[in-house]
Amino acid sequence: MKKNILTDLLLTFMKIGFFTFGGGYAMIAMIENNCVERKKWITHDEMMDVTVIAESTPGPIAINCATFVGYKQAGFIGSLIATLGMILPSFAVIYTISMFLDNFLEITLIANAFKGIKIAVGVLILDAAITMIKKMHKKIIPRTIMACSAVVMLVINIFALNFSSISLMIVAAIVSLSIFLVQSRKGGAK
Repeated sequence: MKKNILTDLLLTFMKIGFFTFGGGYAMIAMIENNCVERKKWITHDEMMDVTVIAESTPGPIAINCATFVGYKQAGFIGSLIATLGMILPSFAVIYTISMFLDNFLEITLIANAFKGIKIAVGVLILDAAITMIKKMHKKIIPRTIMACSAVVMLVINIFALNFSSISLMIVAAIVSLSIFLVQSRKGGAK
């Protein structure tokens, strides 16, 4: 049984790692589709939690997600196998490209293909965001924090302000924690 899950973890994350362009955010939709919807390895709430944690910790978000899913399914060895499954395809592709093509993106056919891939990556990231928003708890505080964060990021991008997205996450965490503490005190005072 454990051998089957390890093979399944490896093949699933190799497929995600090989067929998803655009980095971790673009991979979130595929990870959710495979790990939550199809295989039921984790719940949607766990996917939301791991996405937030993976974004807040060092390392690429998709690799952190793969590590979590692997650990949940098969402990340490599962996390190792899932992480390798996520990393190996990208490594192999980049290594092969670097060995054989010095000016890979100068090839007209490749350059034009990557123009389309850029658009697809944007759509994948947008799809992941919309899916997460739809499945977010329908409470006013999380939705308000999300909306305020989106507006702030939009303003930062429009005016090309130098403000780290990590700083925005820290501010959102502080606001959320403050609201929780205030609500806890009100609940304890009753």
